[in-house]
Amino acid sequence: MRIFTTALCGVAAAALLAVSAHAAGTVKIGLILPYSGQFADAATQQDNAIKLFIKENGDTVAGKKIEIIRKDVGGINPPVAKRLAQELVTRDKVDILAGFVLTPNAMAAGDVSKAGKKFMVVMNAATSIVTTKSPYMTRTSMTIPQLNTAFGKWVATHTKVKKAYTMVSDYGPGHDAEQSFQKGFKEGGGTIVGSVRMAVANPDFSAYVQKAKDLNPQGIFVFIPGGAQPGALGKAFSERGIDPKKTQVMGQMEVTDEHALKSMGDTSIGFMTSANYDYYLKNKRNEAFVKAYNAAYHRNPDFFSVGAWDGMHVIYATLKKTKGNTDAAALIKAAEGMKWQSPRGPMMIDPKTRDVVQNVYVRKVEKKGGKLVNVEIAKIPNVKDPLHK
Repeated sequence: MRIFTTALCGVAAAALLAVSAHAAGTVKIGLILPYSGQFADAATQQDNAIKLFIKENGDTVAGKKIEIIRKDVGGINPPVAKRLAQELVTRDKVDILAGFVLTPNAMAAGDVSKAGKKFMVVMNAATSIVTTKSPYMTRTSMTIPQLNTAFGKWVATHTKVKKAYTMVSDYGPGHDAEQSFQKGFKEGGGTIVGSVRMAVANPDFSAYVQKAKDLNPQGIFVFIPGGAQPGALGKAFSERGIDPKKTQVMGQMEVTDEHALKSMGDTSIGFMTSANYDYYLKNKRNEAFVKAYNAAYHRNPDFFSVGAWDGMHVIYATLKKTKGNTDAAALIKAAEGMKWQSPRGPMMIDPKTRDVVQNVYVRKVEKKGGKLVNVEIAKIPNVKDPLHK
């Protein structure tokens, strides 16, 4: 019995030493992203930014080495996201949860953050309610209402568009975009003359565009997923005779991202969008970021990239504030009210909501040097999510 007890004590002591060594020397970050499936490129853009941030800022913070443990959630799959988060916390002993391109996955992992008392940094998922799922969660991307309520009000008060029609994909983010743009547009004195919710997969844009044209609005607001849909939408606008010079086409940044512009071609000229970031944004910090990103990955960063870049900034800055203490309550307290300069401009974490406060940029597609780009035409500073109380 004495031998067994001694051996057991030895195992326990070794385990305690291992835990102590981890606590003293390493900060483990569990990164949950859709590395496979239709959202894989978004994961690539986020992971690229994380690697670049560590390369440029070092892999040690407050005397502790940063270790990233990557998990592939494969797409929209809340049960898998929750299981992966649980495994990262219980088996891999991570100190921080991060990533989350998609809202349903972030919501599911939020339960684990709350129960396990783990600091969680959402680097994309853009539905307002996300940060309410855990008191230890913050976000460094944007919310759909943040972008489009401000945009709708700006359009109504700064352009000739006083009557607008909305066309959105019939799913959660589309509903958020529709409601927030309409709210802001009405607050600015505009009138919504009609709206439609389109099939998410393979919609017949021609029929929807014709319906909008029949109502003769001064502007059409669109929210659709990225990928192949912006090109098909641009074609439908062209075929149905919608001229952006006469009818202002508007949307969130995905509709005119770099890939969408390539697929739409010159039919996109004149499109107006709301955004929190674009690689073409003119400031020294962004120019340095784009240059480094291109050198490392031979492509431009996007809003996924900058969300992850700033997510890593928050992780590093909170660890410096806590002097390496990874207690979730200490880290979230350090994050609340934090301010910094990002490639997208001045940033802050709202001390009450733990959500991001940032500039919203109004952009218009122009052709510069033979290349289609999003040119900033207005900046709405320090915008909070309007749905947070």
